[in-house]
Amino acid sequence: MTTKPWPVYARCVDTQNPADIAQRIAELRREHRELDEAIAQWVASDPETDEVAIKRMKKRKLWLKDCIARLESALIPDEPA
Repeated sequence: MTTKPWPVYARCVDTQNPADIAQRIAELRREHRELDEAIAQWVASDPETDEVAIKRMKKRKLWLKDCIARLESALIPDEPA
């Protein structure tokens, strides 16, 4: 029996356990919020910010948002057609 590798967003998350998924979602949301605050502070404090670093941080934020959406969809039970 072969198992599928876990997607990166679900690393160390039991996708069959809603409590694990909810906990991981909370962690990802916290990281997303912290990145948002860090970007805002960095841009506000230094008008000549490193554009590449800001783009990387924003890309990470988008990746986190995608991970959150995928995990939230895992919480929705499949309904028969």
